[in-house]
Amino acid sequence: MARKVITIALNGVTGRMGYRQHLVRSLLAIRDQGGVLLPDGSVVYPEPVLVGRDERRLRDIAARHGLARWSTSLDEVLSDPDLDVYFDSQVTSVREASLEKAIAAGKHIYTEKPVAGSLDGAVRLAAAARDAGITHGVVQDKLFLPGMIKLRRLIDSGFFVLAVRLEFGYWVFEGDLIAAQRPSWNYREQDGGGIVLDMFPHWQYLLEDLFGPIAALYARRATHLPRRWDESGQPYEVTADDAAYAVLEFASGAFASVNSSWVVRVNRRELVELQVDGTHGSAVAGLRHCAVQQRVSTPMPVWNPDLPDPIDYLAQWTDVPDNQAFENGFKAQWELFLAAAAQGVPFRWDLADGARGVQLAELALQASAEGGLRWAR
Repeated sequence: MARKVITIALNGVTGRMGYRQHLVRSLLAIRDQGGVLLPDGSVVYPEPVLVGRDERRLRDIAARHGLARWSTSLDEVLSDPDLDVYFDSQVTSVREASLEKAIAAGKHIYTEKPVAGSLDGAVRLAAAARDAGITHGVVQDKLFLPGMIKLRRLIDSGFFVLAVRLEFGYWVFEGDLIAAQRPSWNYREQDGGGIVLDMFPHWQYLLEDLFGPIAALYARRATHLPRRWDESGQPYEVTADDAAYAVLEFASGAFASVNSSWVVRVNRRELVELQVDGTHGSAVAGLRHCAVQQRVSTPMPVWNPDLPDPIDYLAQWTDVPDNQAFENGFKAQWELFLAAAAQGVPFRWDLADGARGVQLAELALQASAEGGLRWAR
């Protein structure tokens, strides 16, 4: 069996997502399984090159996983003619410039979101990648979550859709008594932080994949905690939004309320839940679970605040069984991208899709700043 080695520069691998999800749980796991099988019977085998600013951390990661190559110079790495793919999971504020360099160097592109800090920048990247004739893709991991795969099955069976409610978030510690579990740059607008720019690109691809095009939205963003403490324990002023509240209208006529917050304490089954209601039934999907309530088993609530409610509402729902083995969502999409890059064919979720995610975030920011409805075109 012929094996094709594909060399991948991973920029931002010292960060939480870059290290855990993209390096360890995706590329190293793909190496452990022997690579990705192509239609012609050959195998694609990824060879990571670690890129970042912290030499000590890069050296430690490389030694921990037996990797030979790492560098603090992106220009040096991109100048290597044997490098095939550039992947970016850096902070948002420096991503666009790095992607531009990689496209100019003729490398295939795979990147986290948002792809740029503005719609103009995202569109420029998509156009440059198209003109360069490279394979380019954007991470859309939530499409591969078990809960969302189960929800997709239900939608495809004609179960829905009238209305949608998305609830996302958790309490991110301020950093004074307990260290924050998100990096401080997430809360500085000048560094590309903010929950709108971080999460609305996710909501765009997830909701449009499930329910069709978004036609319009109204949104408000907020900074509920104006003061936090950084990684060194120093206080700083928060300049980015830590919560956002939106109403979306789909071209189909369905509506969605979307609440995103890093200042909410969880009283849900999972950190993100998507409830979909329709005439034939309803479903609540999360990261891994999906529960349904069909029309014939819907209880009849009666409003009576004077007496305890006799109905156990949560007991009226039935979990959708797995019925299949689920891969790590990041790994599943990496396998698809590696196969596309090795064959030199377009990838389904490309930089143009990434630009649409930035567009939704930008429209939400405009709606919040100026008020009124924003139409997505």
